[in-house]
Amino acid sequence: MILFHPMDFLILIAVAVSIWAQFRVKGTFNRWAQVETYYGLTGYDAARRMLDNNGLHDVPVEAVRGSLTDHYDPIHRVVRLSEPVYYERSISAVAVACHEVGHAIQHKVHYPMLVARHRIFPLVNITSGVAPLLLLAGFFFQLSGLLLLGIIFFSAAVAFQLITLPVEFNASNRARELMIAEGFITNEEERGVAKVLNAAALTYVAAALISLLELVKYIMIFTNRSDD
Repeated sequence: MILFHPMDFLILIAVAVSIWAQFRVKGTFNRWAQVETYYGLTGYDAARRMLDNNGLHDVPVEAVRGSLTDHYDPIHRVVRLSEPVYYERSISAVAVACHEVGHAIQHKVHYPMLVARHRIFPLVNITSGVAPLLLLAGFFFQLSGLLLLGIIFFSAAVAFQLITLPVEFNASNRARELMIAEGFITNEEERGVAKVLNAAALTYVAAALISLLELVKYIMIFTNRSDD
């Protein structure tokens, strides 16, 4: 059983980047949460107006507890905003709120990558829980068949994370364009919005990078064992 693999060094670097990204997104959000928008919209106001302006009158906006717990629920078709985002009139609040509406708009127009993510989610929900057990059993018992199956299952989770990247970037791009076009922010405030959304996107990139490097590691181990 391999306790340390050369790929682990790269994985540790990616983990460090992920931790840094988490601190950065919180710091960036808190910084721009202190800056009110010129037009004085709350996160709820911006989300509600953007939904209505894009024909999504039937999609409600709800407040949820926590910090950075904002998300769009595609099953119930609800935009849920954390309380700091829902009630505040800051650049951070408006940026995050409109990003989540970006997902609702993706849902409406059947954005291909979002459709793909929704379709594979039930599969990933199962395989992501089973994959670690199969990989561990494959390593411990020296069973190449279990290791291969674990790699296949883990690949589904990695694919899900990779598909998530264009979904998140597209939602942010939609939000930034519509926020200016629909008069929610000024051109000068777009800089702050970009910083908030880019910081959040970096966390998804870091998470996907960790999973991708882990997958490469498992494939390398399997390949080396097959050659023995």
